[in-house]
Amino acid sequence: MPRLAKGGKWVYGWAVVSKKQAIRIPAEALADYGFRAGDEVLLLRGSRRSGGFGVSTPERIGKAFGRLGGGGQWLGRERLGKDGWLPLPSSVVARPGDRLLAVRGSGLALGFVAQGPIYEEALGHPEL
Repeated sequence: MPRLAKGGKWVYGWAVVSKKQAIRIPAEALADYGFRAGDEVLLLRGSRRSGGFGVSTPERIGKAFGRLGGGGQWLGRERLGKDGWLPLPSSVVARPGDRLLAVRGSGLALGFVAQGPIYEEALGHPEL
């Protein structure tokens, strides 16, 4: 997993939105976050700066889960499909072909970034 800039975030690579409005979570991210097919996952609103969303489980969020449910911070719940496929709820603004950068976020959620400095930096790295 590369780090795009000294002291920057670690990234897993690109996830492309499919025609069926789903993304495939990179295998390394599945392992790092302990995601398995059939798991219920929460999609959490990303920051204004990076857009996108985070993916976590209710268990991983723990006590923070209650706060997130009431403040408009979560975008939906989905079941993780086979081979890391994640259907995107209609609340996620993404079109088929859009590229999202999979980023190691906090220990709470895997990030999918849609814009901003780290996204722009990643565009200059064809090895991703």
